[in-house]
Amino acid sequence: MYILPFLFAIIVLHVWGTRRNRSKARAWAKAHVPVLQNEFIQVGYLRPAAGASGVGEDDLAGALTEASRLENVLREKKADEYTTYATGRQNVAFVDLKLTLAKRFNPFLRFGESILPLFLESFPPPQERLEATAYVFDGQETKIAPVYGKTDAKKVPNSSFDGFVFAVVHKDIMKRLRDDRYDLSLTTTRDHAKLPVWTTVMSESAEVTDTILTPELIKAIQDAGDAFEALVVTDQPMDQPKTLDDTKPRKRINLSLKLQSSYESTLPVFTQFLRLPDLLVSAAHFRPEALRRIRQTREEQIGKIRRLDEEEKAEERKIAADKLKKEQRDAKLGRLSADEQRKFLEKEREKKSKKGMKKSTVKA
Repeated sequence: MYILPFLFAIIVLHVWGTRRNRSKARAWAKAHVPVLQNEFIQVGYLRPAAGASGVGEDDLAGALTEASRLENVLREKKADEYTTYATGRQNVAFVDLKLTLAKRFNPFLRFGESILPLFLESFPPPQERLEATAYVFDGQETKIAPVYGKTDAKKVPNSSFDGFVFAVVHKDIMKRLRDDRYDLSLTTTRDHAKLPVWTTVMSESAEVTDTILTPELIKAIQDAGDAFEALVVTDQPMDQPKTLDDTKPRKRINLSLKLQSSYESTLPVFTQFLRLPDLLVSAAHFRPEALRRIRQTREEQIGKIRRLDEEEKAEERKIAADKLKKEQRDAKLGRLSADEQRKFLEKEREKKSKKGMKKSTVKA
C-alpha cells in the first residue's frame, strides 16, 4: 500500500528530470547551433545532403532544413549527457561537443553526488557544463580528409603551427586540472595583468601567452565571468605517456564552460574558441629560442620512456635466457641415471654454496 505512492513519485521525478534535461539541452542548442552553422558546413550527425532526393534547389533546401533540426543536431547518449559534432571548416578537422547535465531523473544519485564532495576532495562537486574539443588539421588535410588530396590540394594553405601547451583556467579548478592532466603539469602558472583576477595562465612560454591572448579573447573571457572554466591549447596527452607512440604530438583545443540559463555572456568566448585555430595557423610560429625549452621538455619525457623500455626489454631477455637455461638443465638432468643425477645435484649445491660465501665475504 505504501510502496505504490513511492514508486509513483519516483516515476514522476524520473520523467520530469529527463524532460527537464532535454529542455536544457535544446535551449543550449538553440543558442549555439546558429554560431556553429556559421563556422561549419555540417553540424550534427546528419550530412546536409543526406535527405536530398535530387539536385534541385527545393530538394537541397529541404535537406539542409532536415539536417539543421535539433533532433538531428543533438544526440542523447544518456539522460544526463548530450553530444553533437561539427565538421567542414578550414584549419579544423572536426569539433566534438558534450553537455553534462544534473541527474534530475534520479534524486538519490543527485543527492549522493552533492554530499560526497563535502567529505572527499577527490570528488569534485557536480556541475552542468559544456566540454568542447576542436581537433585541428595541422597540415594533415590529405590524411584526415582525402578529398583535399585530389582537386582541392593546391587551394588549401598550410595549416601547421608549432606545438605547445597553453591554458587560461579558473582558479577554482586550477589545482585539479594540474593534478589530473599531464599536459598542464608541463606548464608554469602565472597571473596575467589583462585577465580577470579569478583566472590564471598556464603556459610553457611567455611568447606563446602573448600570441594567444588577443584583446578579443581577453574580453570574451571577461564577459563569460564565472561561467568560464578553462581554455586549453595542447599538443600533449592528458594522461602520462607510457609508450613512445603516446608522445607523438596531437594538437587540439579544449573549452569548458558552465551551463547557464542565458548564454549571452558565454557566446563570445565560444565563438573565439571556434576561431582560435585560424589564429594558431597564422601566428603560432615562434622563435627557436622560445621553442628550445618546449622541445627540451618533450625530449626529456621521450628519454625517460626509452630508458624504461630498454630496462623492460633487458628484463624480458633475462627472463627468457633463464627459462631457456632451466629447460636445458632439466633436459640434461632427465637423460642422466639416478646416480649421475645425484652427483649433478650435489655439484649444483656446492656451486651455490661457494657463490653465497663469496658474496658474504665481499659484503664483510
